[in-house]
Formats: sequence, C-alpha cells, structure tokens
Amino acid sequence: MKQKIKTKKSAAKRFKITGTGKVMVNSAGRRHLLEKKRKNGKRQKRKYAQVSPSDMAKIKACLPGVF
Repeated sequence: MKQKIKTKKSAAKRFKITGTGKVMVNSAGRRHLLEKKRKNGKRQKRKYAQVSPSDMAKIKACLPGVF
C-alpha cells in the first residue's frame, strides 16, 4: 500500500497560496526594533510578498497536496 505524503506543517503556516497558484509569504522585518524603521517602510511590510521562483521547488515539496 502506498503511504500518503504528509504536509510540512511549518511550511503550511508560513505560506499562502493564491487562486492563480502564486506563493505568498509575510514580509520580514516586522518583529522588533520598529522604532528605528521608517513609517512608510513599516506600512509597506504589512502586505504579503511573493516568493521568488528559485524557492518554489522547495516550497512545492513541503506542500504536496496544494499543487
């Protein structure tokens, strides 16, 4: 009997898949030391960022049921 491939739960919590298949991730740099950072930069980091194409293969391996 063939076993199911399990999803890496740490990856499932970090990445979000859009309807068109893009992989989105939270922007880095929003945890601490925010008083030094510009207001405009902090506001822009609230959005999700698209994952680079070079990392897509690694993410697809961690999320087998999504793609």
